[in-house]
Amino acid sequence: MAQEGGLTVSDCASSSPQTAVKATFVGCGTTKCSSSVPFAEVESVATGWMLDFACRCLCHHFCEGDRIDFERSRDLALTIIKGLHRIETHQVETVSLCQLLTYIAEGKTLDSHFGDDQTCSPLENALSIWISFLKTQRKQDKLHEDIKRLIQIQAVAIYMEKGYFQEAAEVIERLFPESFSNEPLRMKLSAIMKQKDPYHPFLRYFSFNLLTERIKSYINIFLEKETNNLLMKEATKEVETKNSGKIMVHMQCDSTAETKKENHLENTQSTLLKLHKHSCSLPGQSFWKPVEIRTSQLSKNMKREALQCKKNLQNTENFLQDYEFLPAGQKKKRWKLEEDQKLKDGVQKFGVGNWIKILQNYDFDNRTNVMLKDRWRTLVKKGLT
Repeated sequence: MAQEGGLTVSDCASSSPQTAVKATFVGCGTTKCSSSVPFAEVESVATGWMLDFACRCLCHHFCEGDRIDFERSRDLALTIIKGLHRIETHQVETVSLCQLLTYIAEGKTLDSHFGDDQTCSPLENALSIWISFLKTQRKQDKLHEDIKRLIQIQAVAIYMEKGYFQEAAEVIERLFPESFSNEPLRMKLSAIMKQKDPYHPFLRYFSFNLLTERIKSYINIFLEKETNNLLMKEATKEVETKNSGKIMVHMQCDSTAETKKENHLENTQSTLLKLHKHSCSLPGQSFWKPVEIRTSQLSKNMKREALQCKKNLQNTENFLQDYEFLPAGQKKKRWKLEEDQKLKDGVQKFGVGNWIKILQNYDFDNRTNVMLKDRWRTLVKKGLT
């Protein structure tokens, strides 16, 4: 009879249920790792820990605005979700939140490759996820409803910002079927869309930034919930242990350095005292007086600082001269709608702060990276981002 995992098939058939369970865990090469616990259950629990850990990392990086780490945690979370045999009741919120953040993060791109329906924008997919999640909740509070409404508004506003008014009208039709033709929000969005005004006060007030802030509020509530995630707890303990060890080593190093410093000072003072006594015994020899030493050092320091100030002043004057010779139109040139859109696209693609990279990839007609930074600050203050 053929051998399987260290036991024969006939042995498994004739053995007790407990022995049969052990048969699936015996014979890992030459090492035996027998257990009376079904491996599927162990795998399910461990996968749940990994999912919860990945979700919490994803939430943290979303709130911090760290794009690279967010994408890394996103890929991990989506891989774990895809590998789930089934979603347990207690995992519904975690899975929904991971999917929601994935779509929200791609909300302004309109070319997201996540999801099965490529005809829908990321925000439409986010809305579908959110509505499905709300159906599992017995009670829906104001924050839930606010997020839903803001996703609906921004799903339309994003197309309008890019000048895709026909597509915006189609989104309205998909979000609000014929049975919801009298829905107040649908009527408001339809009226704005007909005006073709992407900077309408209504859209500026219920902005994408406001949507992000509401989602962050929900994340904070989610993270405050108790969790039995072993990975997070053990990782936290490990970091705390390492940090406490570093503090002890640092304190010991400081103590050793302080002792060496005191010994060095004592040796130096002893040497100076011997030299002083020796010099006093020699005819015609004398050391500088302490006052003379301090005065000489102070004079050197003052000269050095004066030269540095003069150098800084020259650099400042050169900068001002260069600025004065800039073309007048470059100093006070009004920003066009097309330039604003290029700036928004650049920030979406490369992130806030990468002004030089954005400048290299888009044509802003002789603008500088400083101008891009100032314009972005203005757009943020006006709620136009």
